[in-house]
Amino acid sequence: MLSTLSTALPDTLATLTAALPTPGHWLLMSAALVVAYVIFGVAGFGTALVASPILAYAMPVAQIVPMLALLDFGAASGNVVRNARAADTDELKRLVPALVLGSLIGGALLLHLRPDVLLRALAWFVCAYAVFALIGPRATSRLSQAWAVPFGALGGMFGAMFGSGGFVFAIYLTSRLERVEAMRVTQATLIGLSTLVRATLFLFAGVYADVSMLVTAVSLIPAMMVGMWVGKHITLRLSRQQFVRAVNVVVLAAGIALLIRSH
Repeated sequence: MLSTLSTALPDTLATLTAALPTPGHWLLMSAALVVAYVIFGVAGFGTALVASPILAYAMPVAQIVPMLALLDFGAASGNVVRNARAADTDELKRLVPALVLGSLIGGALLLHLRPDVLLRALAWFVCAYAVFALIGPRATSRLSQAWAVPFGALGGMFGAMFGSGGFVFAIYLTSRLERVEAMRVTQATLIGLSTLVRATLFLFAGVYADVSMLVTAVSLIPAMMVGMWVGKHITLRLSRQQFVRAVNVVVLAAGIALLIRSH
């Protein structure tokens, strides 16, 4: 038995070492993820839109969204565990059922409709909203809680279809909540649930049987943690107005990225 273990262990270590990205690719991916998770730490979303174009130079495109789903779930869960009491439970009760329904709808639409058409329409909507939020007149009243259903469903739907639904939740939450920490933790909870749904689908589809992707994801955890730490400390220094403006800037960038991706 000991001889079997002594033989199997070096073989396992050799397999894991071979699955690691090259040093150059690892540095490139780490740099991209630090920037992406700084934005995630500030706005609560955006990793796929920011990091995907860079990651595509260093790893197969088909592995990017599944890998980011794992890292996003870890990042969002860390936020929630540390600051669970700051989340707005009333908003979560309204949004989560709609999120789950939207995720199921998104999965069905992905199989039956042309996603490029939906992606283009979404991109124009996001850009128009962000521009209006940045330069338009300020709202004098909060968004009605009745909007939780369409926003929750849209966030779940686009998360399932494109891996990028967090900005939809952000639009709703920044129009509803006053406290920056409540917005940030509630957003993290929604992202965590959304990525858990996606990761579960990838798991059942056998995507995570790829050892190379899993090893790469583990090797990039330090980059994710550094980005989250920087992003969190940035938000601690922001007023609500500055935080909302930062989120709207990220939303606009996300819309532009979606427009580029849809053509």
